Amino acid sequence: MSTNASMQRHSICFATLIAVLVGISFPAHSERLVLSLSTHRVLINSSFTGAELVLFGAVERDAASATRRGGYDIIVQVTGPREKVVTRRKERMLGVWVNAESQSFENTPTYMAVLANKPLTSIAGPELLQRLQLGLNQMNPVKGDASDVFREALIRLNTEHGLYREDPSAVTFITDSRAQSTLFRTTIPLPANVPIGNYQVDVRLFADGAALAQQSSAIEIVKVGFEQFVANAAHEYGLLYGLAATSIALLTGWLASVVFRRD
Repeated sequence: MSTNASMQRHSICFATLIAVLVGISFPAHSERLVLSLSTHRVLINSSFTGAELVLFGAVERDAASATRRGGYDIIVQVTGPREKVVTRRKERMLGVWVNAESQSFENTPTYMAVLANKPLTSIAGPELLQRLQLGLNQMNPVKGDASDVFREALIRLNTEHGLYREDPSAVTFITDSRAQSTLFRTTIPLPANVPIGNYQVDVRLFADGAALAQQSSAIEIVKVGFEQFVANAAHEYGLLYGLAATSIALLTGWLASVVFRRD
């Protein structure tokens, strides 16, 4: 009996010590994020030219918590479906442009928008940004000069197509960022060529260079109408779809030759 009681006392002391250490190492923050999206589902049809989703958020904190001297900062990162991407560099050989070197990027977002209320480096240090994988510069970090060149080309090309963006002034505080309940909003731009699939919306709250809270939401982008029918047919009946497409192309060519032939 005495042995069991002694073991119980040791277990309680050990559990108390762990709780104290956890409390010291990971201090609890009183802030929390509340999010609301204008829509969680975007429908794409033949007349789709792009869309803008509105994200509203609120920072709620306890009345007894201390006021943040520098106010709050917000980083919203929207990530689209991931896939393997190969970036190639072309070189001119004997007067012809050919593919030379290439670099593969695994699990790469097909869409990424990084929206904040100020430049990311003014919100948090580079180590924290890298650890949290926030920002285009932190996407798929690859060591080596050649890999950096390919990564920069990947970011540049997707930025030109509107699929990547980093805007340090996209988040606006509606109320004072030092108030007890702080409201903010931002707009998530979706170009006409946005890939279909599931998107993750991660919102992080910062103050004085430290990450305080994080909240996530989701967006689904789907095709509807005739576009969805064609996509399903190509995916589920690949052979028949290929034969039908070839037949239509041959028929179109024959009709064109008949209509525009010269007697």
